[in-house]
Amino acid sequence: MSNQAEFAVMLKVNPLFAEMGADELQQIAALGDKRQMEAGEVLFRKGDDGDALFGVRRGQIRIETVAADGSRLTLNFLGPGDLFGEVAVLDGHRRTTDATAGEPSEVFMLRRDDLLGHLEREPKLAVKLIGLLCQRIRWMSERMDESVLQPLPVRLARRLCALAADFGAEVHISQEQLGVFVGAARESVNRQLQTWRKDDILDLHRGRILLKNMGRLTAMARSQQR
Repeated sequence: MSNQAEFAVMLKVNPLFAEMGADELQQIAALGDKRQMEAGEVLFRKGDDGDALFGVRRGQIRIETVAADGSRLTLNFLGPGDLFGEVAVLDGHRRTTDATAGEPSEVFMLRRDDLLGHLEREPKLAVKLIGLLCQRIRWMSERMDESVLQPLPVRLARRLCALAADFGAEVHISQEQLGVFVGAARESVNRQLQTWRKDDILDLHRGRILLKNMGRLTAMARSQQR
């Protein structure tokens, strides 16, 4: 499969482009460039111009921020097939986080000027972009609901299931980073993980978590406790 065709497939599975025809997807994919990255290489930093939409072809991109004590915290992990940077590429404002390759990676890039030029020619895509932004607002509302109303085991199970869907049963993440994801102290996260370890739901290693019983973890993630 050519790079252009591969990028078109990636666009097709994203809600932003899902309803577009094959020819139009190919036209948009043809606007993209490709970039190779080494582990630890920075794609963009907080404060950089939002001048491109990115898609992960292979590898892993970490969305990071700097904590008050100067340490780096990973807010999200992006793997093959994930698109990111939609909001910044639309409003042109500066990036609010850093993006760094967690391992040797390759990304597709769709630059803002090229995308906006296409929007002028194809206003239907602009309507779909509005829909995407509405989805983001709904997603943020759901996350707020989780952080306020759902207990830690449910929040933690949901996050681990989401990470497993992208990266498999062996999740490379620290307990501090998990705490950032679910809005809890590392000590609270550790207590819950240790409980699940005793129940043989998962196993803990330095910097990674091995998920052993996805059935039980998924059941906890789907529960609606109040």
